[in-house]
Amino acid sequence: ISDPSRIRYELEKAAFIACAGRPGPVVVDIPDDFQRAMIDPDTLEAFVAPPEASPSEIPREQIRRCVELLAGASRPVLIAGWGIRLAHAGADFERLAAELAIPIAPTWAMRDTIPADDPLLVGAFGTHGTRYGNFTVQNADLLLSIGARLDTREAGSPISWFAREARKVIVDVDPCELAKFKTLGMDAEMLIAADAGRFIRALLPELGRTARRDLSPWKSRIAAWKRQWPICPEENFRDPDVNPYVFVKTLSELTREGDTFILDTGCALAWMMQAFDFKKGQRLFHAFNNTPMGYALPGAIGASFALDRSRVICVTGDGALQMNIQELVTVTRHDLPIKIVLVNNRGHSMIQQTQDQWLGSRYLASSVEGGLAFPDFVKVAQAYGFRTVDITTNSDLRPKLREALQAEGPVFCNVNIRADRRVIPQVKFGRPLEDPDPPLPREEFLSNMIVKPMSPAAS
Repeated sequence: ISDPSRIRYELEKAAFIACAGRPGPVVVDIPDDFQRAMIDPDTLEAFVAPPEASPSEIPREQIRRCVELLAGASRPVLIAGWGIRLAHAGADFERLAAELAIPIAPTWAMRDTIPADDPLLVGAFGTHGTRYGNFTVQNADLLLSIGARLDTREAGSPISWFAREARKVIVDVDPCELAKFKTLGMDAEMLIAADAGRFIRALLPELGRTARRDLSPWKSRIAAWKRQWPICPEENFRDPDVNPYVFVKTLSELTREGDTFILDTGCALAWMMQAFDFKKGQRLFHAFNNTPMGYALPGAIGASFALDRSRVICVTGDGALQMNIQELVTVTRHDLPIKIVLVNNRGHSMIQQTQDQWLGSRYLASSVEGGLAFPDFVKVAQAYGFRTVDITTNSDLRPKLREALQAEGPVFCNVNIRADRRVIPQVKFGRPLEDPDPPLPREEFLSNMIVKPMSPAAS
């Protein structure tokens, strides 16, 4: 702001920009002296939004070409991104998914869109995805990506290795996001700059005019990968202490349709995204693409108020909770029915996993031995007035999570997890998505690849 009399104009303009086109934050810089300047609100100039430009038509030849590619594909995958929700196109997407009947790989922000029992759901993919999800995307011969920017967490690095033998149709409302692919060396059959909803509505009427291939062999192959590499194998349930994947599976079983989940960052987020089985009507919220530590607790408070004091499940970590631990008293002060589930591994395990990969497992500033300190979270929560539940073994999970979820009012559930638990699988930087750590035996890996492997270890 360069003139105090412009404050109304600039604030209203900022609000318009934040909601126009691709929604996002706007920074307004108000100098300190202006903050104390005297103004007459009645005389201030208002911002008048420019006439809304009519969206340009999606070229018909692009829609027809997309239909042709879908008709000719033997191994197609539909990637669903957050842009679908921003376009308020959820119902249109459901119609598209039913019409196409091809495997769907949602981005993390869309993981709650497709119930776990939907046979079309592939599962999480990306650097912290599932092995079967990554094998599906990497071995596809066609990717139709709608409303996803395909960042490095989704596509890996280098991005030129992402679905490298697939023809790619990428739909995004932001031309700058589309332009990056050529710069980064990734080829695409078509880059379509369009609102996700408009694209879906333009595509739907054309789909019934062309016969498509029998995809049952491809769907059977994906189903076999899911059986071969489950994200939570049976041996995890035999662990005496809490296995993080057993924790997530148990939590997903005990929650109900319509529940709202607010997730923090770190391993807790990755474990939830890999293993949680969403039910119809459940909603997931996280500060995707920013992933700040400390998001979940204030986010859960806001969500509970916004949902008329409904139950909200907050999944956070020991590092994240300490960013704003004082807000625990806000929960008890207003008696909000928030169930705080603390994934307590007494360390920053996602950082430790990077230190395992690149720094010889020297856990400086990421572990108690490396300088961190943690309070007794159960005592802290009790001091703030919470009912508390403490979980230390796999056998504790079901009865004590049920107790926490069924209790009235605020509950603090402390889930103790060993500090050496890691995100499995996880793609190391510079490796293709289909070859995450821990690596498969080379014979098993090669026998399951359809496209030519890129990993140096596979050559």
